[in-house]
Amino acid sequence: MTQAPGTVLRTGLADGLIESYPVADGSYDEYFSAPGTLRPHTMQLVDALHEMGPVELLRCRQQAQRTIHENSVTYTSHGDTERRNRPWEFDVIPLIIPPDQWQKLSRGLSQRAYLLNMIVRDLYGEQRLLSERLLPPQLLFGNPLYSRALHDLPAPVQHQWLQLYAAELARNPQGQWMVVADRTEAPSGVAYALENRIVGSSIYPKVFRDQRVQRLAPFFIALRELLQKMAYDHRDNPRIVLLSQGPSNPNFFEDAYLARYLGYTLVEGEDLAVRDQQVMLKTLGGLLPVDVLFRRLDDLDCDPLELKSDSFRGVTGLVQALRARQCAVANALGSSLLETPAIMAYLPQIARSWLGTELEIESARTWWCGDPKSLAYVREHAHKLWIRPAFAHSNLPSGRPAEMSQAQRDSLLAALNHRPHLFVGQEIVHRSKAPVLLNDSWQSWHLGLRTYLVASNAGYIAMPGGLVRCSPQSHTIDHSVSLGEGAKDCWVLSDGPVPQITLLSPPGAAITLRRSGAELPSRVADNMFWVGRFAERAESSARLLRTLVSRLTGESGGSNVPEVAVLMRCLAEGGQIEPSFALQDFRKHLPAIENLLPPAIFDEREPFSLKATLSQLNHVASLVRERLSLDSWRTINRIYREFQRRRTGGVTDFADVLQQLNRLIGDLSALSGLSMESTTRTLGWRFLDIGRRIERAMQTMVLGRNLLVPEYMNSSAVLESIVEVADSLITYRTRYLTRIQLPPVLDLILTDDTNPRSVIFQLQTLSQHIDQLPRDRSAPLRTTEQRLILNAISQLQLVSAEELTRANDPRVRDRIDARLGRLSRLLPKLSNAITHQYLLHAVSAQQLTDVRPRKLKSNEWNVSPPKANGVSTREKSRLKDPNDDQTDPNDV
Repeated sequence: MTQAPGTVLRTGLADGLIESYPVADGSYDEYFSAPGTLRPHTMQLVDALHEMGPVELLRCRQQAQRTIHENSVTYTSHGDTERRNRPWEFDVIPLIIPPDQWQKLSRGLSQRAYLLNMIVRDLYGEQRLLSERLLPPQLLFGNPLYSRALHDLPAPVQHQWLQLYAAELARNPQGQWMVVADRTEAPSGVAYALENRIVGSSIYPKVFRDQRVQRLAPFFIALRELLQKMAYDHRDNPRIVLLSQGPSNPNFFEDAYLARYLGYTLVEGEDLAVRDQQVMLKTLGGLLPVDVLFRRLDDLDCDPLELKSDSFRGVTGLVQALRARQCAVANALGSSLLETPAIMAYLPQIARSWLGTELEIESARTWWCGDPKSLAYVREHAHKLWIRPAFAHSNLPSGRPAEMSQAQRDSLLAALNHRPHLFVGQEIVHRSKAPVLLNDSWQSWHLGLRTYLVASNAGYIAMPGGLVRCSPQSHTIDHSVSLGEGAKDCWVLSDGPVPQITLLSPPGAAITLRRSGAELPSRVADNMFWVGRFAERAESSARLLRTLVSRLTGESGGSNVPEVAVLMRCLAEGGQIEPSFALQDFRKHLPAIENLLPPAIFDEREPFSLKATLSQLNHVASLVRERLSLDSWRTINRIYREFQRRRTGGVTDFADVLQQLNRLIGDLSALSGLSMESTTRTLGWRFLDIGRRIERAMQTMVLGRNLLVPEYMNSSAVLESIVEVADSLITYRTRYLTRIQLPPVLDLILTDDTNPRSVIFQLQTLSQHIDQLPRDRSAPLRTTEQRLILNAISQLQLVSAEELTRANDPRVRDRIDARLGRLSRLLPKLSNAITHQYLLHAVSAQQLTDVRPRKLKSNEWNVSPPKANGVSTREKSRLKDPNDDQTDPNDV
């Protein structure tokens, strides 16, 4: 039931929460026209809250936050120098804008975008604004964002420099929307707005439909159509890439999200090159021409040759490619000029002169202090203004003098008086407020709305909604909407029925059938390779640790457990524990071992601990998340989050550890199944599986060689433990029942090509993958990696059944161990050869080596495992093996 306008809220469970909501004086409230009195367009949603009740509402909020965490929606605060990923805090109560307000708002923003497009076109062209004295020359030639290299570049398609525009809005106490900032360089937040909609619409699906909330899909359809039309050769299916600043940038999550949603290849500067004035994408199959760059980089970072020489993110020669009209860029280079706060002071007079009308949506009143009259006004009214730098991306001081201490105020005004042309004074807009649900109570927070517009043939199309950020303090979001502490969905209501729209293109011309070829950037292949390596390394470590913990906590209690010695040797060779612990008398030192295991599992500071490996897996997977299925990414992220909650220290309950290892192995097995059964057999999958197979072969080799330690090789308990770690116990018992001996165990984990866990199975699969990698098919000889894998396979194939049955003979045992030793040296060389051939440009020379803790002899337990303190996450797993400095000619 819907209330009539002006009706006081009913009392009830939900209303008890709402009654405590404080309607602030002096600010426009988005939900209440007076305490207890709802605005008409919010009543239907409030009725839904009443029907849900507080318990259900809180459950919905928890579900929304859980969905956001599962999708790994994070952001990095621009003020955080450590650039830590923070969870996206979502509030379940949306901002609602009625149809009449939205029509006026979208019309005014379209007018503003059209005017800004005219301005940037003129400033890098005829410069009429200067000759007509509509804009002071100092705001152009003194602007650090102005680049002469971009002057008179060829006009983009349809003369649109500003393809994507965003306006930061605030509603004043009179209820009027005002623009407080323009975002024109590479507007961010679009993906967050989309994710807010996906989550927000799932909370109140019936109300969402009944209120006729406009969809966001038409905006993204228009964006994709625009980028497609920007290609100079007007191809039906141009190659469009999304140029990202990379994972170190706060907006990387959004870049990956947009690339997946729009269907574009996510690239970084190192993935691109300019050849013959054409931007090319570096792939495993060669260079491919790029038609359109949808950039997320700052203007000056885009080309280190002509714009900013110390930039390492851009594409060298990009400006020259633009001059030759061989590639298009959105937004056009130079559009950052429009973010200059001082230009806002002159927009009204430019609109009157060029458009013959006033701006429909007013800007926050701004005074450029380079003008003497404006400077005098700012000095006189400084206590009512926000004094800020005149140019964007400036390190000059800023703030509200009325809220500063006397010393801060004197310092700011002294800087203003010293160089007034570098400052503006801007009107302080008292932002509107809206309800925010915190814990079990309502609070009133300030709002900021960033809405987006995309260019079209008819002008500009506004996204019906946008990014809403909220904060208890207004000044938090005055600098940027992205600095808010919470997020909301924005519902724009429609007058009529809302059509169902999909982002999928309608049927048109026939599509040529194809299979994916070699169009994979080397950087992506490199990351996929290490996703496979880290996933398999984590699973192998978890299986080894599970078997060890179960033996230590079993009926024997570790008092007489020879298999523990072998398992500890395996851990030491993997670098997870100090080798000196592996030959201890366990009956005397069992407590020390039990204290040693938790750090090997849960201490991320140990570079080869299980937790560190999972952290590396999550990091590398995040770099290619647009290439992974949603289920795969959720599985990886869930594993990571579960282990992040576990800390070292205190008393360790090994029964609980065992359960956690069991869950982890189940999750990692599910991840392996997803990669095998739900991933198309492209080069990306092939490199992922190559990484997995190399790692599994190396880990299983460690198990096999430790079976040849004389004092343990005939122990049934040791043999059973190793078979269990190799996940082959059921197969062994099916074949040989309960009799367990060394020869069949060696055969099962080393030379049995029907066992998917055996070393020979991994090598044969690797041989198949390597044969399918891009190469010169006309070359008469085999490649280095082909020769290495053939040599590796031969090392195992030359092991005869007679040798396995006589493995207890010291000479035969030494001969088998020598073969396995050669194979252990070949596998890292194979990994390095693949890296050199296919992944070279994606990593530095010092990262091109593999990690392989050296084989420990029975009398060599005082050598510490390799450490990786002070190096990057990726380098921790690529520490150089001193035995691998040269490739032995006999190996290839």
